[in-house]
Amino acid sequence: MGEKKLKNRWLIAMAAVGIHISIGSVYSWSVFSNPLNEKHGWSSSDIALTFSIAILFLGLAAAFMGHFVEKHGPRKSGIVSTICFGIGMIGAGFADSIGNLYLLYFFYGALGGIGLGIGYITPVSTLVKWFPDRRGLATGLAIMGFGFASLIASPVIEMLIGNIGISNTFFLLGAIYFVLMFSSSLYLAPPPRDFVPKGMTLEEKKEKENNKSTGDLAQLTANEAVKTVRFWALWIMLFINVTCGIAIIAVASPMAQDIAGMTAGAAALMVGIMGLFNGFGRLGWASISDYIGRPNVYTTFFVLQIAAFVLLPNVTNAIIFQILIFVILSCYGGGFASIPAYIGDLFGTKQLGAIHGYILTAWAAAGLVGPSVVTRIEEATNSYALTMYIFTGAFVVALVVSLLIRVNIKKIREENTQPAEATS
Repeated sequence: MGEKKLKNRWLIAMAAVGIHISIGSVYSWSVFSNPLNEKHGWSSSDIALTFSIAILFLGLAAAFMGHFVEKHGPRKSGIVSTICFGIGMIGAGFADSIGNLYLLYFFYGALGGIGLGIGYITPVSTLVKWFPDRRGLATGLAIMGFGFASLIASPVIEMLIGNIGISNTFFLLGAIYFVLMFSSSLYLAPPPRDFVPKGMTLEEKKEKENNKSTGDLAQLTANEAVKTVRFWALWIMLFINVTCGIAIIAVASPMAQDIAGMTAGAAALMVGIMGLFNGFGRLGWASISDYIGRPNVYTTFFVLQIAAFVLLPNVTNAIIFQILIFVILSCYGGGFASIPAYIGDLFGTKQLGAIHGYILTAWAAAGLVGPSVVTRIEEATNSYALTMYIFTGAFVVALVVSLLIRVNIKKIREENTQPAEATS
């Protein structure tokens, strides 16, 4: 039976954005913090723990459900994500209505987090297969939706809480996200086996995938990939990039007021603009990686951030301080968006979703480490300077890893070309 009608790959990309812009609303969690505190008397740290649990389960679900995504395809995986995230949101409304913090942890944190993890990886491996010619751009588009979501969701949540209350906000958003994610999931599908985008021939596609000097390094399963040095190099680079970025997100407002002497209002505006750089950084850096290569993009991230973190504690000028923060946020977003294409380059597309899931455990670990490190050191020293210098050291390690991974790639390319030369 022949393929009925070929789906539009740009609509597939938009369906991916539909899922990511829904689950990305998790970045707006802090908007619920004060209203929940005023209504129930729960402490800020107890309420913030909901977000940490959600990010932890995101990483765990991405790791453990990656094989499910590969086996059952993006449509079924998207629907599972929709059900978990939708019920998580609606359950959070129920938890609020009866004033039970542990139910909130279960519904929004654990169940919602599982929906986040599956939803995050579901469209990515599909997009890489639909865009063999522009891997970075395609994955950057979807993951940009995740970064931008809080820009849209935060003011909407604030307005809804004021008008209809916390519980009804959860119920309404849960229903809206359910419809948006469900309809997006139904359109998702992998491309036909011999799909070739316009302007590219089948020979060119095969050449791009199999070229020993420029194509995918190998076609590995997830369990084979985990045993390689380059898998752990990617893991370490993502872990350091996310740990330092997420820590800055967690303390951006008080740090701006403390170091650069900004007012609370100006710092709040800066936090909003950070969302733009987080979002645009995902699309911009991922697109640039299509032209200069993923290894060069990651090395650039770390060079820029070493400079930014060294300068941050000593900058009293508010404009320069904000520029440094925005550079860090663009690299933070870019790291997420470039990693799926980098995985495709190094391990092929055979089980990209499962490998991406394993790599995202770095995000779960970073979500627990980053914010707690920066807040504890600040409480102990009454300064952000020591943390910034520790992060600078971490980025030096990341830079070294980004250079060493090139040696590993070069060695494997040479090993790949030797048999080809021998046979010719």
